[in-house]
Amino acid sequence: MASPRRGARGRSSRGVTMLEVLIAIAILTFGLLGLASLQFQMQGAELEAYQRTQAIVHLQDMVDRINANRKNAAQYVTASPLGTAGTIDCSAPATLAQKDHCAWHAALLGANETRGGVQLGAMNGARGCVSNPVALMPRQMVVAVTWQGMSPTAAPGATACGQGSYGSDDRFRRALVASITIGCLQNDPATGICVTP
Repeated sequence: MASPRRGARGRSSRGVTMLEVLIAIAILTFGLLGLASLQFQMQGAELEAYQRTQAIVHLQDMVDRINANRKNAAQYVTASPLGTAGTIDCSAPATLAQKDHCAWHAALLGANETRGGVQLGAMNGARGCVSNPVALMPRQMVVAVTWQGMSPTAAPGATACGQGSYGSDDRFRRALVASITIGCLQNDPATGICVTP
């Protein structure tokens, strides 16, 4: 009588079946695929953060240049976004504002980021704009840096700089904007308009 019990116990402890092994492999595969997807998303987020950091550097660069030349701040207004080839003639800049535009333009094109003599640029399709929406006192300069992001988000509404430069979907455009208010030390008595900052 003891032998039938041993036989039943022997059958139940034989090990795992082929189906159990396949299920375990499938679960492991889905887990590894999820981990690979997470790694890919983390790399995209890291690139977006790097581009945003570089945009902050370029934005602060132009803000500092305007602050250093406050008397001629109106000369910094750009007619079209800088950062595209042929936008600006830098062969013989005459004023400090033109020299600053040329330096900023070269930085946006990627003059500071090179590999093997090729300009790579820190941001994808970087553009820079300076506008003066309030011409009367107090004068306000608006500096914007835009670039192309990796995935669509909400389109930036704070500036039109670089609009339409990154394809038909404006949700790929990223933008950082800074305002500079330049005080006025002397007004024209007749018009009340600031004559010297």
